Amino acid sequence: MDTTTQRRELRQQLAERRRALTPQQRIAAAQGLRRSLEQLPEYLTDTRVAGYWACDGELPLNLVMAPLATRGQQFLLPLIGDDRSLRFAPWTSGEDVQPNRYGIPEPVAPREWLAPFQLDLVLVPLLAFDRRGHRLGYGGGYYDRSFSFLREQVRPTEPLLVGIGYDFQELPAIDAESWDVPLDYIATDRELIDCHGDTKNGAAQV
Repeated sequence: MDTTTQRRELRQQLAERRRALTPQQRIAAAQGLRRSLEQLPEYLTDTRVAGYWACDGELPLNLVMAPLATRGQQFLLPLIGDDRSLRFAPWTSGEDVQPNRYGIPEPVAPREWLAPFQLDLVLVPLLAFDRRGHRLGYGGGYYDRSFSFLREQVRPTEPLLVGIGYDFQELPAIDAESWDVPLDYIATDRELIDCHGDTKNGAAQV
């Protein structure tokens, strides 16, 4: 998986598998994801929690978002900047969104936005992952560019990066590029994986 062609083909295969899931399978996966995240103390306590608008078969966050407001936590969605980096705007269910250049919904005319370093917890979309925290994204490099400052810090730290994906998106190993920012945890519909822990014992089954 060290060539552009191989990565492109792999992205296509995994995206097709996600799109093939039935509504019932997506609902079950969303329920499993929330159980996995509930094993992570930061999900229950961190103030600023950034996520994503699920598109193209991505694991939906609707059941993950629901409890945040009742706990006094803030949910934010990414905004793509002109410099090809991300900012994050507060958003609650029912508020207006509009598609960005990639067709992904973003908050409309946000009153405020936060820079990546101001976040506490970030739920990161992905196409594939391994247990060392390496992620195969969509090729745009937005998350790696936006959170590049974490490469110079002792991890884990804030913001905590948690990859979100289906269990079947796990690969034995992903070759990391020099610009990649590794994840701290992976939350799937079946388990929470501690990417800083032992690869055999670093998972909490749900």
